[in-house]
Amino acid sequence: MLFGVLYLHKIVGTTDYTVLLHTEISYDEQLLLWGCFFLAFAVKTPLFPVHIWLPEAHVEAPTVGSMLLASLLLKLGGYGFLRYSLTLFPLANLYFHPLIATCSVLGVIYASLSTLRQIDMKRVIAYSSVAHMNLVVLGLFSGTPQGVWGAIYLMVAHGVVSAALFFCVGILYDRYHTRLLRYYGGLVTIMPLFALFFLLFTLANMGFPGTPNFLGEFLVFLGLYTQSPHILLFAASGIILSAIYSTWLFTRICYGTLKTTFIRHYYDLTRRDVVIFVTLTVPMILLGLSTSFLTDFVLLI
Repeated sequence: MLFGVLYLHKIVGTTDYTVLLHTEISYDEQLLLWGCFFLAFAVKTPLFPVHIWLPEAHVEAPTVGSMLLASLLLKLGGYGFLRYSLTLFPLANLYFHPLIATCSVLGVIYASLSTLRQIDMKRVIAYSSVAHMNLVVLGLFSGTPQGVWGAIYLMVAHGVVSAALFFCVGILYDRYHTRLLRYYGGLVTIMPLFALFFLLFTLANMGFPGTPNFLGEFLVFLGLYTQSPHILLFAASGIILSAIYSTWLFTRICYGTLKTTFIRHYYDLTRRDVVIFVTLTVPMILLGLSTSFLTDFVLLI
């Protein structure tokens, strides 16, 4: 990306964004610059197949680090696509659209299937984040207002829901010092308050109607249908896969038999945990009730 910025300065004479918007860049130069910017933003998003770093980063990071990474840092890639790639290189976007669509669809399906093979709770949510962010890229490059707005809404919704899910995992890890699924089960009987919040954010993660993820995914799919129903057919499989791995994770942790051979003492949420969960639940509910809470704010800035 630094090379692209320097080359852009060489051919235009400035890096002022308002000047660049009104500057015509040749077709060949757009292809070169788009590639430079795309590689940087694709890794940051992360887009398939340069997504491998994200699950490893989440596993090694503390709970707060995972929450910040999921809620804020991943969105820089989507912002970069929206702010620079889509506006500065329109001809290159059309040329590379088949590549973007292919990588994004493969990312949605591959990451969703990979979640079902994980035994670490953080890895499950990390691969879920990869699937959702690849769907965001599909919406951004759909070439339709519905798709772009859906991608923006899905990024904000994912930032809230994914951070909450990582906090759920962090609560269990800080108390019982393991994230392996085989050691958990039946928590709904002894941690009902935890199970309630975990269920709320699990439903949001799978795009249950009334949650912000549902609104974002619906707008993205609407934009994809306007542009290419064939891409929509493959991308929509992520809805089914999301419901499968989200339900699978919740039932493995909260239902079944208590694994008392490893964990003998359980206790429910503390007052601090409840405050954090409520802080994340309120914006999720507000965003799920109406899109105006976000769209009005975005239009103001």
